[in-house]
Amino acid sequence: MKKIVFLVVTFLLFSGCSVKKDADISYKPQTKNSVTQALYKEFKKWRDTPYKYGGNSLRGIDCSGFTQVVYKNVFYKKIPRTTREQAKIGHKVTQKSVRAGDIILFKTGRDVRHSGVMIEGDRFIHSGTSTGVIISSLKNPYWKSHFWQIRRVL
Repeated sequence: MKKIVFLVVTFLLFSGCSVKKDADISYKPQTKNSVTQALYKEFKKWRDTPYKYGGNSLRGIDCSGFTQVVYKNVFYKKIPRTTREQAKIGHKVTQKSVRAGDIILFKTGRDVRHSGVMIEGDRFIHSGTSTGVIISSLKNPYWKSHFWQIRRVL
């Protein structure tokens, strides 16, 4: 019985927003777009904040909490707390038409979802279990293979 409880708790802890670390992503905006500039400014506040399932502060935050906080602080917009609910808001857009501020969603496991916010080009900001808050690229094979959808809320 203890083994089963341990396995269930372990699964729940690690089934949140799983990620693979990106190599070297520049932390400087490539464009002068005001939305991109605001997102980089917000990212700098949260950079390297550790991942914490259910967390919502600089002491620790999960992916959907980070996406929610970015929307609140940058766009003054309230969005749902969970990735599953975030996947239902706004409308779908293609990768070719992606803009800064769009919510990007991934399927990282059978029942595991991950969210982040597009910052510019192929880059997005997010919080992952092994990385905390970072900037990643859709060119990364891991993200490319787990891409699910992009939602435009703004």
